[in-house]
Amino acid sequence: MNAPNITFYFDIGSPFACIAFHALRTSPVFAECHIDYVPVSLRDLFQLCKNTPPLAVKNKAHWINRERIYWARRFQVPMSEALPQAFPASTSEVQLALCLLATQHPDSLLPVVGKIYCMFWEDGNSNVLTQPGFSAILEGELGAENARRILDESKGTDAKAILDESTQDAIDSGAFGLPWFDCIDAHGVKESFWGIDHLGRLVDFLQLDASLDKAFGVLL
Repeated sequence: MNAPNITFYFDIGSPFACIAFHALRTSPVFAECHIDYVPVSLRDLFQLCKNTPPLAVKNKAHWINRERIYWARRFQVPMSEALPQAFPASTSEVQLALCLLATQHPDSLLPVVGKIYCMFWEDGNSNVLTQPGFSAILEGELGAENARRILDESKGTDAKAILDESTQDAIDSGAFGLPWFDCIDAHGVKESFWGIDHLGRLVDFLQLDASLDKAFGVLL
């Protein structure tokens, strides 16, 4: 039998994707899983699905903020109770760079994403979503030359094509919001899940051991 496989679609602008990213990376529940981390555009996903942005729905902003804080604490994710500056802010620049990073330097994707998530959701620094804000993170991970190449190429059509394709892949698998998870169990059976509050169902589907992490007690 093969190891359980998870394809995780994310955008830096989604707090729940941030929490899921942390859980997938740190929880012993997922230690035996093969996980692919795929940057997508949440804005484009909403537009293509004709999905109303959550903050535009009456009363939903307050609810989402309460849920954000609850799940961050539940999974012990460092996250400011106050929303980041200028939230919601455009994530186009950073997502374009991340999709190139995933393609050209896949081993560097997770460290870079982790640092960007920290600066945005823990420190509240919206500048990290722009090239001037995240360029130092890229340079620290890749070196000056490779970082400069990513920054330059992220302004071109190839980067946009990669991001568009990944976003469409998520939509084709059923996504309408983030975080979105495409899963394949050890027997090759496929299923998809949406939302941090559905990690329990994901764990059950993949027949993982939820007892390894007490954070999952509320999900099962």
